[in-house]
Amino acid sequence: MTRAAPSGLDRAACYRALQTRDARFDGRFFTAVTSTGIYCRPICPTKPPKLDNCLFLPSAAAAHQLGFRPCLRCRPETAPGLGGWRGTGATVSRGLRLIAEGALNGAGVEALADRLGVTDRHLRRLFDAHVGAGPMAVAQSQRLLLAKALLSDTALPLTDVALAAGFGSLRRFNDAFLKAYGRAPSALRRMQAAPGAGLRLRLPFAPPYDWPAMAAYLAARATPGVETASPDSYARTFRIGAATGVVRVAPDGDAALAVRVETTDVRVLGAIATRVRALFDLDADVGQITTSLAADPALAPLVAARPGLRAPGAWDGFDYAVRAILGQQVSVAAASTLAGRIAARFGAPRAGGAGLERLFPEPAALADATLEECGVLPARARAIRALAGAVARDPAVLSPETASQKTLEALTALPGIGPWTASMIALRALGDPDAFPAGDLVLRKAMGGLSAAALERASARWRPWRAYAAQHLWAVAG
Repeated sequence: MTRAAPSGLDRAACYRALQTRDARFDGRFFTAVTSTGIYCRPICPTKPPKLDNCLFLPSAAAAHQLGFRPCLRCRPETAPGLGGWRGTGATVSRGLRLIAEGALNGAGVEALADRLGVTDRHLRRLFDAHVGAGPMAVAQSQRLLLAKALLSDTALPLTDVALAAGFGSLRRFNDAFLKAYGRAPSALRRMQAAPGAGLRLRLPFAPPYDWPAMAAYLAARATPGVETASPDSYARTFRIGAATGVVRVAPDGDAALAVRVETTDVRVLGAIATRVRALFDLDADVGQITTSLAADPALAPLVAARPGLRAPGAWDGFDYAVRAILGQQVSVAAASTLAGRIAARFGAPRAGGAGLERLFPEPAALADATLEECGVLPARARAIRALAGAVARDPAVLSPETASQKTLEALTALPGIGPWTASMIALRALGDPDAFPAGDLVLRKAMGGLSAAALERASARWRPWRAYAAQHLWAVAG
């Protein structure tokens, strides 16, 4: 077993968190124990090891890369999606999302680096610095942890678990699992309680979490026929590649969401988990965001009143971008109605239950669509057609892997898309934590009637969390 290089984590602070099993540190680091060869979460119920036997690492992937096995008691696959890399490297963040969606399943690091616009050597250097492991180690770690979750929480056959987790074959899955856990997948499944029926994922997050605010946001903007939302749950139809299906999300206790999936291809489960995490902003470091924004007297009372407020993301960049254009100078309800008409007219049918009858149209379906017959104003229709044509030609225009500034420039070059719309797309579709639509009328009023230019200047003190500052201002205005 290789001993780790220093990770940059404070050993004394990590050990204190480990001794007290402080849940606030869950997901921020992992403890690899050299005497046992196992790595754990800070909240593991086992007796804390001696400090001399502990290596504190920023990610599960770093522990995997060093040859440590995941603990079967604290289940690292259920840790919140936080880590030492959060907020430190935009390229790393985009790379991790692509890996979670399967970018390295059948492709190499060079291809991933090309998509991110860097050299493979530089990408490896960034991952080593921020995650503590290389891209391939991260991919293998995520495959194993997803497979472990599927074995524990679903009744999927082992072959389907292997495919869903991104392994190319059952043999490779068995070999990797045996090496990581010291036992075959079938043996581990027999050790677990009887798995539940169907495809059910449990996605953890670090509390607090303002579920009522998130549910209200989604309910107000649900596209009829494509999405349904209530105070207790959210559901939508989806298409990922050739796969279609329905995903349903609901709270599961105070620190996780339960996700039920119906799909024509289990290989998209990793991508579904990634999209749900982005839509519900599960990976936000609320502690750091709260501390940063609360330092501003104007925001301190708002943050104190809503400590778990998140910045809702988007399931799909194109879906949201169309919705943002429809929302220009009309009410939220009117934009939802128009989006539903477009889905009913141009979207493919997909039986998914009451209110879930359509898939949102693909970009190619709207590039030449006569949207005016759905009640869309001509200027908005032209903007949507231009956007759809651009995304159909180059999907990277609205991909989270694209740098936010590059996306803003590409979007504002299209007819009918101004700075407000582009900033909203960056905030929701790209998950840019620093995106800020300074021209938004509600935000300007909430700050005492500032002009857009003045609000842009004032917002500099909220960086790099301006998206969350905007969410708090919208919440108090609402």
